[in-house]
Amino acid sequence: QVQLVESGGGLVQPGGSLRLSCAASGASGFTLDYYAIGWFRQAPGKEREGVSCITSIGGNTFYTDSLKGRFTISRDNAKNTVYLQMNSLKPEDTAVYYCAAVRGPGYGCSSFRGYDYWGQGTQVTVSS
Repeated sequence: QVQLVESGGGLVQPGGSLRLSCAASGASGFTLDYYAIGWFRQAPGKEREGVSCITSIGGNTFYTDSLKGRFTISRDNAKNTVYLQMNSLKPEDTAVYYCAAVRGPGYGCSSFRGYDYWGQGTQVTVSS
């Protein structure tokens, strides 16, 4: 089992920035090295959508086209943590943001399907 806890959400004005964290844990000796991580979001009244993901091998990153380069995903395996840096935030970015994990290289992580472990989500609200 893998436990994921998101943090860093909050209220921010349009054009502002936030950095979300996804802290992973498990049994003794757990390491995030073997897991690909994806970030998802679900806005009110909308379907959950994939935002970004990062592979376990090579640290390759992928983003949905609609983000237009505003978001950056990174991982720090020594801290068992994955981050999502969000810049130039817009009201339409308002959503609950979730991180999810899948064991393996995760080269297909950008399909945003097949993730096995999920966090509880953190609320991001972009409003003036």
